[in-house]
Amino acid sequence: MSGQGMGETLPPPRDVIGPAAWLRENLFSGWVNSVVTLLTGAAIIWLIVTIGAWAVSEARWTVVTNNLRLFLIGQYPADQAWRILLNLGLISVLAGLSAGAWGGATRAMAVTLSALQLMLAALVVASPLGIIPAGVLVLNAALVWVAFGFGLRGWIPRRPLLIAWVLSLPVSFLLISGVAGTPFPSVSSNVWGGLLLTVLLATVGILLSFPFGVLLALGRRSQLPVVSIMSTGYIEIIRGVPLVTILFMADIILPLFLPGEWRLDRVARAMGGITLFSAAYVAENVRGGLQAIPSGQIEASQALGLSGAQTNIHIVLPQALRAVIPANVGLFISLLKDTTLVTIIGLLELLGISRAILAQPDSFGAQMEVYVFIAAVFFILCYAMSQASYRLERALGVGTR
Repeated sequence: MSGQGMGETLPPPRDVIGPAAWLRENLFSGWVNSVVTLLTGAAIIWLIVTIGAWAVSEARWTVVTNNLRLFLIGQYPADQAWRILLNLGLISVLAGLSAGAWGGATRAMAVTLSALQLMLAALVVASPLGIIPAGVLVLNAALVWVAFGFGLRGWIPRRPLLIAWVLSLPVSFLLISGVAGTPFPSVSSNVWGGLLLTVLLATVGILLSFPFGVLLALGRRSQLPVVSIMSTGYIEIIRGVPLVTILFMADIILPLFLPGEWRLDRVARAMGGITLFSAAYVAENVRGGLQAIPSGQIEASQALGLSGAQTNIHIVLPQALRAVIPANVGLFISLLKDTTLVTIIGLLELLGISRAILAQPDSFGAQMEVYVFIAAVFFILCYAMSQASYRLERALGVGTR
């Protein structure tokens, strides 16, 4: 063979590497696997064609579009809905700036927020809400990318940006609830509903239960018997009862222990019940991460003269929290779906408002369309949370270092 022939690079055989080899190895490795593959493929194609034909020619999607405002904000006053759009605009700017400054999971969050607002704008165009709300949603989606460009340039330091996120929580609450005697009139939480209430319940539950759960996990491992016993008792008692019980207790029993003139509205009670319930499960997840830290690291920190608080803050917690990201994200996804249980105490979140819509005479027989829409909304939200979790895990090297 000539030298030129010996130096020639040949492509790998198709029966060893490539799509054909993958199909032969995984789907058609034998006659049994081939039959199963063909039957499964035929069933999937039939299912897609059947559902597609129903969705295009038979489904009454006008039930969704005509009641889109109820699905999104419930009975929130229509003339005050601009406050929710303004709130979305502020969050869009912060998300874009964060994506440019930090990247990783924050970038996934910004992309998801922009895409969700564009999809929502498409639904609004097809509804009686008009073109103006759809235009504002498109503008908010564009603001994400404009702010992303500013964030890439590093014009806003990370610490002020983090402070802005913390301040955005009370600002968002004030925008939605309002204050009497201001340009933002008060709106009772009893009329909050739909997707707005679902997102608020999940967001507050996640943000409050996480630090509370971390404290409970540290308390359970405390050397002080009183702290350890109280933390352990709380965790075991809460984990021993269903969320429905906690919600009933928060709605009915909690007001009995409050001063006579102090009344919590129903939404605040639901947020409290969800937070208390979720914190116990966060604590157990975090405790598993704490137990995974080698004792030699703690002994080394003690030898260096670090206090217990310094050891936990700088050595133990960063590793433990990074290790339990998948477990906590799975818990938070479950928390998002569990917000549907607040219907038992009279709150009309996304699923509850759908039942009210189905009670209308014009919506009789449209259960499939409504529940498919609700399932699609929950799937998009849960999928977005899981993708942000995967990006955060890759950025922090979970499972690789």
